[in-house]
Amino acid sequence: MTRSLLLVLLACAALAACGRAGAPSPPGPASQVIYPHQYPSE
Repeated sequence: MTRSLLLVLLACAALAACGRAGAPSPPGPASQVIYPHQYPSE
């Protein structure tokens, strides 16, 4: 019982750590990123 609970907690901890750290950023150099700014009105 204790061993299975430990395995479940370990699996949950491993899955919780799968996300990327930090905020997402657009790919490429910053000079090539044209948004965010206002979209064209047409």
